[in-house]
Amino acid sequence: MKLSRKNFLQTGTLAAIGSALPTALQAEPKIISPNRKRLLRIAHLTDVHVQPESPAPHGFAAALHAAQNIADKADIVFNTGDCIMDSMSKHRDRVQLQWDVWNSTLKNENSLEIINAIGNHDIWGITMPHATIKGDAHYGKKWAVEELGIKNRYYSFDKNGWHFIVLDSTMPVAGFSYTAMFDDEQKEWLKEDLAKVPASTFICVLSHIPILAACVFFDGAKAKHDWQVGGGNMHRDAQELKNIFFQHKNVKLCLSGHIHLVDQLEYLGVKYLCNGAVSGAWWGGNNQEFPPAFATINLYDDGTSDHELHYYNWKF
Repeated sequence: MKLSRKNFLQTGTLAAIGSALPTALQAEPKIISPNRKRLLRIAHLTDVHVQPESPAPHGFAAALHAAQNIADKADIVFNTGDCIMDSMSKHRDRVQLQWDVWNSTLKNENSLEIINAIGNHDIWGITMPHATIKGDAHYGKKWAVEELGIKNRYYSFDKNGWHFIVLDSTMPVAGFSYTAMFDDEQKEWLKEDLAKVPASTFICVLSHIPILAACVFFDGAKAKHDWQVGGGNMHRDAQELKNIFFQHKNVKLCLSGHIHLVDQLEYLGVKYLCNGAVSGAWWGGNNQEFPPAFATINLYDDGTSDHELHYYNWKF
């Protein structure tokens, strides 16, 4: 008998198809408990690209003020990198000047705890001739680690019932600049760190470059016979990371920046948020459809999260 759509639904065949899927691949019902408890509220700032020239310093200060003056107060600031305009190709004095503006602005304008990740523009000298700074102790990521006051280029911590993993997305490539992926040392550390976290503790991952995103298709990607996304725009090892996360169902959220665009993508139970840029189009206004912005993110005791973009006033 040929089934009409009505008969098809009445026979329960759709339900049978769903139940035939492996349990791990069946979509979980989107049930949000009205009694869920918020455990942490985050102000997510990314891609500030601060420099001494206007409007960057007062724009950064304005973003910090806006984040701290929201009626529903944030508990903490997460910064996912590209703190300064550029140290990839700038000489020492210029890099130090940018870091001085970053640190003085935070000291004078921010009262919240801040968690920092390294962005590609925070890495000194990766597009400069190596011979010019080869022996300098600050070459590469060491300077950013020092200025940001972090214990390592990647690390983890627990706060308010969630576990947070801060990763280093940017791998320098000689003669090319950089690519987005985690080196073997970091990947092994990540696996070990995930294995230590109880299954009942939910996990949020921070990286500068998106592990998985849709907005990368509108940031320099090319579509001729097929789409080609640059290796510096999204993690080249995204499939491997997806497989790692799939083994740990408590990984619920990944936060990133880098693209200066906004999207939300959910895949296999993990929500991926790319939350624009404080600097918009590098302090030149909107980047495509998106003005300068930061996000607030609420984390709950059931592993869920929600977020909101804030397009703040950066012009005076």
